[in-house]
Amino acid sequence: MSVDPEVLVARIRAEIAEIEAAERATARNRAAVELDQQSVGRLSRMDALQVQAMALAESRRRAQRLAQLRAALKRAAEDELGYCQDCGDEIAEARLQLDPAATLCI
Repeated sequence: MSVDPEVLVARIRAEIAEIEAAERATARNRAAVELDQQSVGRLSRMDALQVQAMALAESRRRAQRLAQLRAALKRAAEDELGYCQDCGDEIAEARLQLDPAATLCI
């Protein structure tokens, strides 16, 4: 492989840490929106529900990316990182630079 697997693994681990930190930082946004007519008006509640929906959608995208990254770490442990899962050829260096968890060549 033309790209150093250790460099890819380091990038993958860094991205995992970044995603996990983002999940922790946005946990409050994903929490249930409480109905409290005294302190929050109807429009404020709608805003809070919209923020919650967007945070939940982002959390689902992060979970998908985490699954991809963890699968890439597993491939690295099996010396399969950087090889196309379809044809077995090496994945181009530029593609791996863009996404170290890439599974397919072009």
